[in-house]
Amino acid sequence: MNIVIHLLNAVYAYCTDYIINLANITGLSYYEVNFAIFIIIYPLLLVISPALYIVQKSKLRAIRSHTVSSKKSINSK
Repeated sequence: MNIVIHLLNAVYAYCTDYIINLANITGLSYYEVNFAIFIIIYPLLLVISPALYIVQKSKLRAIRSHTVSSKKSINSK
C-alpha cells in the first residue's frame, strides 16, 4: 500500500510542477492555468470525445454497408 501512496504522491507532484511550469511559460498564474485546464479544456474533451466516437462509428458503419453492398453486386454479376 505504501508503494501506491508513494506513486500517487509522485504523480501529484509531477502534475503540480507541470502546471506551475506551464503558468510560468504562458505568463498566467497557477490558478488561471488550473482553471483553463480543469474548467474549460477537460469538460470540452469529455463532451467532444463521445460525440466524435458517435460520428466515427456512423461513418464506419456507412463504409461497411457500402462495401458489403458492393461485394453483393459484384458477386451477382
